[in-house]
Amino acid sequence: MIPAGRSATVAAMSPADDSKMRHPLRALLQATVFGAVLCAPPARADLVNENLLVAAPAGYEVGFRNKKKESSITEWVPADETVDNWTEMVTVQVFYDLKVPPEALMRDLEKRWRGACPGAGEAQTIADGVEHGYPARVWLLDCPRNPDSGKREITWFKAIEGNDSFYVVQKAFKFMPAKK
Repeated sequence: MIPAGRSATVAAMSPADDSKMRHPLRALLQATVFGAVLCAPPARADLVNENLLVAAPAGYEVGFRNKKKESSITEWVPADETVDNWTEMVTVQVFYDLKVPPEALMRDLEKRWRGACPGAGEAQTIADGVEHGYPARVWLLDCPRNPDSGKREITWFKAIEGNDSFYVVQKAFKFMPAKK
């Protein structure tokens, strides 16, 4: 369902702040706030239909960006890291003209995640419902030891089923984030 990308976050569908980010869900929460603009009229002439507007987290830089006819992806990493060598990553994907419920994406990613990571558990749903008129779901996937990196990888996902496109925001860690 999701095309493989060039980073570990997308290719393995396993793990995607700044080191000063205080809450691991900040990027997901920002997507919630910015998700409200999905139904708002465009503020810029180059924005058509619906748009997910997401600001880069403080202290992060774009590590990778690609736009194709069917999708786009942007990956942000802390300023002193790269998409090939990261400890935290925020990824935003847009799949144009894709209409699937967020639960379907979660189940697909869970299946792939568990297949790629021995010992991975089931997806943990954090929130599920409708936000600003759009079906949305937040969940967590945990890989105790990624075979490629040898490190733990934990990723929070937020998926939003828009009218025109499907949106996924991820916050990934290669360590256990503090509970705070």
